[in-house]
Amino acid sequence: MSDALIRVLIVDDHPMVAEGIQSILESYDDVVVVGTLNNGQDAVDQVSDLKPDVILMDLNMPNLGGLSATEILLEQTPGTRILILTMHDSPEYIASALNHGAMGYLLKDVPTEEIKLAIDSVMRNERYLCTGARGSLEPKGDNARESLTGREQTILLQLAKGKSNKEVAQSLDISVRTVETHRKNIKRKLGISSTAGLTRYAMEHGMLQGTGAGF
Repeated sequence: MSDALIRVLIVDDHPMVAEGIQSILESYDDVVVVGTLNNGQDAVDQVSDLKPDVILMDLNMPNLGGLSATEILLEQTPGTRILILTMHDSPEYIASALNHGAMGYLLKDVPTEEIKLAIDSVMRNERYLCTGARGSLEPKGDNARESLTGREQTILLQLAKGKSNKEVAQSLDISVRTVETHRKNIKRKLGISSTAGLTRYAMEHGMLQGTGAGF
């Protein structure tokens, strides 16, 4: 096993929660807490300096919430693993967090050792859902298709209009690699393998109605 420390950033607007998690994690020899921040915007602003391997992210915070922060952070630093740590156990929250790119979802009432287990899992590039989150995500029928994030819908619309990855990247001021990642996720979520299929999906769902050529 590598001797390198796992760099963890805690983003939570409840100081007692953040301090408690920090105390737990610092009891492990292979973890270093590089910071505790109280909102998503601070995480976006400081991620380049703090260079965390894993971010423990709350959902409801001032200035910038956890979901939006997750999407922005993963565009800035694609290699960062984000674990949502929250009180919300509804399927909508969990599915949305995973759709935004989070690698794991933990409820705040999990045993303390499970937080470390989740960190170790995402460091192996494995998704981690605590038992409560897994139970909430049990399939409810045939219509349990993953929904697209707002950014994915924007990119789908541009791709459906025939724009190249490079043109989409320039239009949204993001990297071509980020567009390619979103494109792959869109195809996976929709079960579509071709660009023509994406265009057909957009047309069938009314996404191209009333949009001019100059998006």
